[in-house]
Amino acid sequence: MKLNEISDNPGSSKKRMRVGRGIGSGKGKTCGRGVKGQKARSGVAIKGFEGGQMPLHRRLPKRGFYNPFSTDYNEVNVGRIQDAVDAGRIDAAQPVTNEALYEGGVVSKLRDGVKILGVGDLSAKLVFKVAAASKSAVAAIEAAGGSIELLAVAEAPAEAE
Repeated sequence: MKLNEISDNPGSSKKRMRVGRGIGSGKGKTCGRGVKGQKARSGVAIKGFEGGQMPLHRRLPKRGFYNPFSTDYNEVNVGRIQDAVDAGRIDAAQPVTNEALYEGGVVSKLRDGVKILGVGDLSAKLVFKVAAASKSAVAAIEAAGGSIELLAVAEAPAEAE
């Protein structure tokens, strides 16, 4: 079988109806749109319109909000960091920071910081300089002989008085 020999099953797709081709076709003159009015014209966009009744999207209450002061961390398990060290993508002699993890391909983009989580095994003696870490991650790092320094996250600028 070749690509140019592939075809759909017979009868699986219908040809489109050609409208406006005489009254004998059954779709002549008004082309199945009825007569006059907004919906007979082109360019009609009345999604959500309920005949003057208050639309559903306006009857329902608003929910939730966006917190502009929230922090968005890259969450990385110690097992993934150990894999990157074994593969040579992270230098064990240098401190493990947000930028080092980004350059090593462990995180895909720089966010507000890195939070280290404790899933997996860590055998390399590493120095971490990160925004946050779980208790199990701190225990795993210290058990491997490494150390961890928690950095203060950059705060929003205070209003001048």
